[in-house]
Amino acid sequence: MKIYTKVGDKGNTSLLGGQIVRKDSLRIEAYGTIDELNSFIGMLLNFKIDNSDKEIINFVQNRLFDIGSILAADEKNAKYKLPQLRHITNEDISTLEQAIDKNSENLPKLKSFVLPAGSEFISWCNISRTVCRRAERLIVSAKDEIFIPDEIFIFINRLSDYLFVLGRKYAIVYNIDEILWK
Repeated sequence: MKIYTKVGDKGNTSLLGGQIVRKDSLRIEAYGTIDELNSFIGMLLNFKIDNSDKEIINFVQNRLFDIGSILAADEKNAKYKLPQLRHITNEDISTLEQAIDKNSENLPKLKSFVLPAGSEFISWCNISRTVCRRAERLIVSAKDEIFIPDEIFIFINRLSDYLFVLGRKYAIVYNIDEILWK
């Protein structure tokens, strides 16, 4: 099977289900940004981090693929039967919340905004966090075009919190002073 389909040569792409849409549709923007986010989050695995954080990042990357597939699927207009998709659950959201709580335990109370800097790892956490926020905005916009389950909004919102807390945690682990906004 060839990797190129030539469908994209004129600015179109196909959804999961076979429908052809423009590459600039809100749906494509949303799941494309989820894909971008997943790549940035993958960069975090290149650093020395706790196994528990590696497990959460692996969990997150898998859930982001689930979200991308949900955003790419159009069951109502599918040209063929779609595969069974894994949906985001309250348990998934709870897993992220527990990781946020665990990583927040030893963090100093915030008295100012923290600048997104300090080390390469902290910067990657913040790049991922800001891409996550952009993905969230695009998913909200795409909601006018397609049905999006509330659990996706909640998961993405929690994910940006997790990424922020992860950067703060490793400032302590790596003995780096947080740079506060003055």
